[in-house]
Amino acid sequence: MKGGKSKSDTRNTKLSVNKKPAKAPKKSGKAAKDPNKPKRPASAFFVFMEEFREQYKKEHPKNKSVAAVGKAGGEKWKSMSDAEKAPYVAKAEKRKVEYEKDMKNYNKRQAEGPKAEDEEESEKSMSEVNDEEDDEEGSGEEDDDE
Repeated sequence: MKGGKSKSDTRNTKLSVNKKPAKAPKKSGKAAKDPNKPKRPASAFFVFMEEFREQYKKEHPKNKSVAAVGKAGGEKWKSMSDAEKAPYVAKAEKRKVEYEKDMKNYNKRQAEGPKAEDEEESEKSMSEVNDEEDDEEGSGEEDDDE
């Protein structure tokens, strides 16, 4: 124990150095995601992977590795000709057209829909207020027991 410090003194010093004051969580610059917004369509490769995963699981039932499935799927996709990829590209295009239609409807609702959203929020607020009133009544009963 050179330097006059024991091991416990050294540990305490290290711990105090590593402690950091609690910080508020960082706020990202991104806006909150709208749960009603349509999801982007899958690419041709991901459409292919949907089918490939099922087929791969049947052929390799004991395999639990997601990476192995992805790697095998990627290799097969690279080795496929454009003609073999065509049905997946067609499905992806169909999904893309559907997505664009959904996005037009979504954007249309967003442009004209702020009033409808406010009504939904006010309904939520009313139910939340009612819940709070119920809680207050319940807490009054607890005070009587004391």
